[in-house]
Amino acid sequence: MLLHLAPHLPGAARRGPLPPDPGAAHQGPGARRRAAGDPAVSESARVALDAPPDLASTPQDAATRELDRSLLRGIAWTGAMRWATQVLSWASTLVVAHLLAPTDYGLVAMALVYLGLAQLVNEFGLGTVIVMRRDLGESQIARLGGLSFLLGLGFVALSALLAGPVAQFFGEPTVRWLITVFSLTFITGAFQVLPRALLAKDLDFRKLAWTDGAEALLTTCGTLALALLGFRYWALVLGPLVGRTASTILVNWWRPHRIAWPRDFATIAGAVTFGWHVVVARIAWYLYSNADFAVVGRVLGKAPLGGYTFGWQISSIPIERVTALVMGVTGPVFSAVQHDRLALQRYLRHLTEGLAFITFPAAVGLALVADVFVLALLGDHWRPAIVPLRFLALSAALRSVTPLLPQIIVSTGHAKRNMQFTIAAALIMPILFYAGTRWGTAGVALAWVIGYPVCVLPMFLRQVLRVTGMTLGGYARALSPAAGATLIMAAIVLGVRAATPATWPAGLHLATQGLAGVATYGLVLYGMHRARVREFWAFLQTIRG
Repeated sequence: MLLHLAPHLPGAARRGPLPPDPGAAHQGPGARRRAAGDPAVSESARVALDAPPDLASTPQDAATRELDRSLLRGIAWTGAMRWATQVLSWASTLVVAHLLAPTDYGLVAMALVYLGLAQLVNEFGLGTVIVMRRDLGESQIARLGGLSFLLGLGFVALSALLAGPVAQFFGEPTVRWLITVFSLTFITGAFQVLPRALLAKDLDFRKLAWTDGAEALLTTCGTLALALLGFRYWALVLGPLVGRTASTILVNWWRPHRIAWPRDFATIAGAVTFGWHVVVARIAWYLYSNADFAVVGRVLGKAPLGGYTFGWQISSIPIERVTALVMGVTGPVFSAVQHDRLALQRYLRHLTEGLAFITFPAAVGLALVADVFVLALLGDHWRPAIVPLRFLALSAALRSVTPLLPQIIVSTGHAKRNMQFTIAAALIMPILFYAGTRWGTAGVALAWVIGYPVCVLPMFLRQVLRVTGMTLGGYARALSPAAGATLIMAAIVLGVRAATPATWPAGLHLATQGLAGVATYGLVLYGMHRARVREFWAFLQTIRG
């Protein structure tokens, strides 16, 4: 998993959620009961799916209820810890920004050009393998842990060799030492692969959340303290190293597991191949999800790139704040029922519906008010960001629910197929981005709105429907309540826009249209989908109790 190497360096390493990485490891308590073929899980899921597709028809079987509770608790713990540490991190970032110079951030950003890509591949997808491959024995898991450690050492050595050339490329000798020291996180990360994977496989999201929270807290405090002591750019390097080291100690204390020399490689060759498919998919994802930035910067220039980048960052808020939170929990849950098609359908339907209820109105609403949002909050000089923001926000509505698809593909053991689809996307999307430059940044953004759902999404959706047995109509029904309510909201907002005087200040337009959208969406949900909302609340109460 990509490490947050420099939380005080906004946007330095990457953007958007990572491709599917369900997490990790040894079969924990109760895992056998939740595994495929468990009659209790299969039968309970069958009851749920034979009934009308609503949340009131959740299984009453104890094992399935426990899995539901694990999912809800995982989202709650992860969300609470993430938001609690995020508030402190934001405050610390402002203080550190006053203490450091822009050149300090620039030096670390140069180092992260290499390190950001290296972090995608350094653990070779072994954590994902341990979560997904529930047939692995203790000795195989130990050998995978040993292999992870050797890979960590190898990446430290590789980083030491490449640090010089990277520094020469940027013309900054300091970058060499930043990369060398940063690379120590490859070793600490290697020691986290087994325990994190095992905790995820045990569905122990509470300990995972505390581990992440402790790392974020110590990283923030360490960076701030070092900045106050005058360590300049080293504060951005050593702070994350302190946090990562502490979290490594904590997670190994909570879920220890021995590691072994990876002898008898044939016994883990299948697992390593699975991990290779995961890694290649990550690289392909990294390429196509950042290709639009490269194309805009190369063809259109730095000014259009600035507006496009801002539009992407704002439009991705629903994905980063909601979808990424859910995705951090669902992988191990999908893995627990990977052979139970009916249970997979149930989770896919409910999770898709829940994400759509939250993200559809947020994304489409932002697209509707993009112009007054930019003019009211940022000023007229950011006007070039309006059109890309509008289109990117529209695409975010779809991109907020579709990450579940590749996660299910990987979780059901089809990592190679997911790799092939992601490579295809890496070949298709850059071409669409380049073609879109004919119409400026709006054309590039339209590649996400039109090109992605037409050329890329069907590959993933077709595979998910095949492995889960869900029909296309069933998937569409999961989206329809939120989509219908959002369309009505959009019509009302457009009507309010047309009815209000153009002479009003942008801020007043934003407030009026925003309130109209929120009120309309709430009323539509209450009037047209009241039973659905009540069922969802009853579902939450049931699995909480």
